[in-house]
Amino acid sequence: MNTQSIDTYAALFEIDQNLDRLVHNIELLNYLNPLNIEQEKRRFFASKYSENPTFNYRKIKFSPFKLQRLFFNQRLERIEDDDFRRLYRDIIYEYSGLIECIETIGKGKQFYYNSLKVFGTPKERDVDNARFILHFEDENEGDKMIDKYSASEAQSYFEEYGKRYDFDFSIKQSTHISAAAMVLNATNSLVLKKNNRFSDNQLKVLANHEIGVHLVTTHNGKSQPLKIFSNGFVNNTETQEGLAVLSEYVSGNLTMQRLKQLAHRVIAADSLIKGYSFVDTFDLLFNQYKVDRDKAWQITLRVHRGGGFTKDFLYLTGLKKVYDYYQNKKDLSLLLTGKVTLEDLPIINKLMKKGLAIPSAHITDSYTTNLNKNAKLDFILSNLK
Repeated sequence: MNTQSIDTYAALFEIDQNLDRLVHNIELLNYLNPLNIEQEKRRFFASKYSENPTFNYRKIKFSPFKLQRLFFNQRLERIEDDDFRRLYRDIIYEYSGLIECIETIGKGKQFYYNSLKVFGTPKERDVDNARFILHFEDENEGDKMIDKYSASEAQSYFEEYGKRYDFDFSIKQSTHISAAAMVLNATNSLVLKKNNRFSDNQLKVLANHEIGVHLVTTHNGKSQPLKIFSNGFVNNTETQEGLAVLSEYVSGNLTMQRLKQLAHRVIAADSLIKGYSFVDTFDLLFNQYKVDRDKAWQITLRVHRGGGFTKDFLYLTGLKKVYDYYQNKKDLSLLLTGKVTLEDLPIINKLMKKGLAIPSAHITDSYTTNLNKNAKLDFILSNLK
């Protein structure tokens, strides 16, 4: 990073630093995961799936209104380059939308409409893709799918796996997360669900997904001159989750079962727009699609938390876009420069030309060789619309 770039783009760097200070408060998933998941799961099962759970959430530690005002106080007109000014304007709107999401968690439709603004909702084509996947027969995946490892055993596996990358991260366990594992970008940590049991396949899937992509892009983002790479470009979820599932695929760990799980998430997210309650979505998955009871609970919880959270449909749309990009032999390392998107590749290239971005320091190791041996997966992914 040369001083000339810093001098020429002084206003850009100043606004970038300002946003970085503000954005640390808005790690949405931190607030969105209910605090009483296990109690409500027991109550829901005891009611024979007839009573909607009532979730409790963390208290917000900031004033949403004051934070919104600070975001909109940024004097973007000082950024002379039109493309860069537009990029930061869109990012401010996105962060503002995330604040509105956090402010309305647990407030039913209010939260759902705010979530729609940030994450969108499945289109008819996405639902068709999900149904296309679900009409394929299940495969016998064997012993590798048996849940047998505790969270502490999983933690040891991830600590060992992490040694292949030249960066540090912390691992902690929590009962307050909806997924088996998740990365918290702001704290550079991998959080594991404390009471979860993990299979051989799931350990490999999560290692490639969470460490091989999410933590790789966290660290690449933090090494960039501009903090926007670490804090996230607009709508980066779709590309980031697409990259993470692609890593599962090329490492030879993507299974039909996992692909169907992503399809069920689309079906569940689509049920929100139809006005389904928690009970209705669970019933759809459990009785109509014959999803295992615990897995149906898990998928339903993920989409109904907060009041209706549509993000989960983006795993499948992201996978399709990134898979096509990969099949066209395009450069994946550009997409690992931080929490970026396929749509922003032109601006990333421009930032690099101007000396405002650097190549990825860490590359997902699974991307070097395609170890997928399942021709059915290729057939399905090639034929998604």
